[in-house]
Amino acid sequence: MNIKNINLGKNSFYFLLLIVFFYLQMVIAHSEEETYFGKMVDIKILDKLSSKNNLINLKVGEDYIFKNLVLKVLKCQNSKFDDNPEITSYLQVRDLNNKNNNEVFVFNGWTFSSSPSIQVFDHPVYDLWILKCY
Repeated sequence: MNIKNINLGKNSFYFLLLIVFFYLQMVIAHSEEETYFGKMVDIKILDKLSSKNNLINLKVGEDYIFKNLVLKVLKCQNSKFDDNPEITSYLQVRDLNNKNNNEVFVFNGWTFSSSPSIQVFDHPVYDLWILKCY
């Protein structure tokens, strides 16, 4: 009977070791996933009338007022590939000069750092570029 108990103890030890291994793999995968999503975004704004660039830092989820625009980044994500980094962000822009309806967005959609022409922010005075997500 002692041999059976020893074998049972070895098997339960290996089973426990296997559970710990899978748990650690899940924790590592979750922490890697969090590094791709950022909490801050750097955006460059070009004023077409004065030809001046402004670099602003936005917290994800908070409104930021720049002159007559209200900017809000809802999500930003870095690509998982280091050779050609791609930054995507979901951006909402409202124009405060539009008094008809403050709920209408001038821009509401995803932006891509490597291809700004995919989803164009079209404004007569300003241009926006996503530079960094961290």
